[in-house]
Order: sequence, then structure tokens, then C-alpha cells
Amino acid sequence: MSKIEFIASTLFGVEAITAREVKELGYKDITVENGKITFVGDEMALCRSNLWIRTAERIYVKIGEFTATTFEELFEGTKALPWEDWIPEDGRFPVEGYSIKSKLFSVSDCQAIVKKAVVERLKKKYKKEWFEENGATYKIKFSLIKDKVTLMIDTSGDGLHKRGYRVISNEAPLRETLAAAMIMLSFWKPHRPLIDPFCGSGTIPIEAAMIGINLAPGLKRQFVSEKWWRISNKLWKEAREEAIGAIKKDITLNIKGYDIDENAVKLSKDNARKASVEKYITFENAPLKDLKTDDKYGVIICNPPYGERMGELKEVEKLYKEMGKVFKKLDTWSFYILTSHERFEKLFGREASKKRKLYNGMLKTYYYQYYGPKPEN
Repeated sequence: MSKIEFIASTLFGVEAITAREVKELGYKDITVENGKITFVGDEMALCRSNLWIRTAERIYVKIGEFTATTFEELFEGTKALPWEDWIPEDGRFPVEGYSIKSKLFSVSDCQAIVKKAVVERLKKKYKKEWFEENGATYKIKFSLIKDKVTLMIDTSGDGLHKRGYRVISNEAPLRETLAAAMIMLSFWKPHRPLIDPFCGSGTIPIEAAMIGINLAPGLKRQFVSEKWWRISNKLWKEAREEAIGAIKKDITLNIKGYDIDENAVKLSKDNARKASVEKYITFENAPLKDLKTDDKYGVIICNPPYGERMGELKEVEKLYKEMGKVFKKLDTWSFYILTSHERFEKLFGREASKKRKLYNGMLKTYYYQYYGPKPEN
């Protein structure tokens, strides 16, 4: 097995959680930067990290890094890298990327130069002038930040938030990777009750159930690197069998999802069934005002409406005030609430124990965390 450098890209604000996941998988030499975690592993790490990491957006193989302030430097630096270690003679290798605060700011020019440089490198290796590109896909991603070029190949294909259970979602869905991060940032543990009073398409309860039974989030989907010559079918089979063997089936979970919209509840049930966790979650059609429970020391994790659209703000502010009153009755519970509303604490009627900035897509949100008392036992 070779020593390979990987990059796990993340949403801003969840880097520490992703780094912890990488560490728990047993990989070392971890570097944490804005929006990415770099770590070292082997071919099996490529399979395991795609199957298991709940909070990363994609897993890349890092091909190399250098500084470039001219197109010539970009060309030569790219051409010097060992692309043939990954891309075969018939490989498809589209190029995409971005440039931030760099002298080379034209993304389309950088794209063309990276492509040309990789072609030149492969010409030398495969002793041919033209590449059909009719085989497996090796999408090349470049990032240019303050003149530092990082070149990678995407091993995931579809983003890792696509677990395969949410084919249809309701309006403004919460990304699965962010839902998993919200749970992992909370006090919730599988032996504690969990409620999401605004469950939408069921993402938070489903992600919690998957964590609770130790179900690998990537088990029900395919990855682009499953067709790569360098990663054998045997390796993928081994990684999947390992993940199946790790599921804790005989566990009891107390997870509930409520929503005022009957269709959302139907959708949640359907998604939970697709995720193979339906028996661990109870979904019910109920408004916030009816929320009550005899359970103690539970955790509420939710993504209520934000009121981003015109005319919705007043309704949402009324809802936040109601949340404050309803949640107050749950005096042993902890609450974790994601919203973009800057005045949430004032409306809710309590200052958060901690608040953390997280990005829901491109939208800046705050994760308001209210810590309840510790369980007695």
C-alpha cells in the first residue's frame, strides 16, 4: 500500500469535527485549514474516508502544491507532477477550480493551462499525441489561494452529502453533512432522547439514527473512484464488508421528528426507510405548541425556518418567541438551534451558552447552543 496525501473538503465551521473523524479512522499527519483537512493514508484510506466521514463534502487525492504568479509557472509546476500515478491512458480528466487573492485570477485561463500541462505530462508517459478520454473519470480540481496552487483529483464524484436516502427533499433542505456536524457538536449520545420539532425531510433524525447505530453514511451509494484502476474491487468490497460488520443493529434509540406539514412527515418516513433507519425514529405530524415529553436530559437539535424571504420574517420571529416558551418547560434538556437570524437570542428569551458560526451552503448561520444540566447517572 502506498503513502497518499488526501484532502477532505468541508463546509466552513466544521473543520474540527472532520479532523476528529479522520483521527478516529486511524489516520495521522492531520493539518486543519479553512474548509479543508489534509491527512495521510493508503489506498484503503480512500475507500474508508469516502464511506465513513459524515461531515466532509468530498475526498480528494492531493497531487501537489507550489507557488505560481505567472502562467508559465502554473504550466511547469503542473507538468512536473506525477499525474500518471493516477490517470490511465483512457482516463477522462476534466479540470475545474477557483482563484482567490491571486495574480492568476482568470479561472478559465488557469483551467486551460492545467489541462494542457497534464496532457503534456501524459504524452511523455504514454507515448501518444491524442487522448480519447473514454474511460473512468479523474476530475482535476485546482485551488489558487494567494498564489499558492493546490492540485487534486476528486475521489468522491457526487458530493458526500448525497447519501442516497434523500432523492426528493422539501424546500430549503439542510445538507446532510451539516446535519451530522450539528449532531456531533451537541451533547447528544445514543442513550439520550433527541427531538427535532421542525424535521422537514427528516435529515437531522436520520443522521442521528445513522450515528446511533454506527451506519457508515456512504454505504448506500457509489463513488467515482470505484472505477479507478488503482483502487481494486477487492479493496472496495473489503471496506464495505467492514462497514456492514460495524453496524450495531440491536440498539434502542429514542429519536423523534415532528413537523406541522403532513407531507414533510411522509417524506421523512420515506427517507428514513431508504436509509434503513425507520425503526429507530418516530415521525409525527404536530405543531410546535403541542411539543411535550416526560423524557429527561434530552437534546433538541433543529433547523427552524429563517425568514430569509420577504414577508416571512414576522412569522418566523413569532415562531422563535414561541420556541422560547415551549422549550422553557423542558428544564433538563439541551437545545441546539441553527438560524441566520442575528437577533435569535433576544426573541428566544435567553442568551446561548455558546454560539458558533456555520455556513448552510453560502448562507452564514449561527448555531445557538443551550446547555441543560448533566444527567444524574
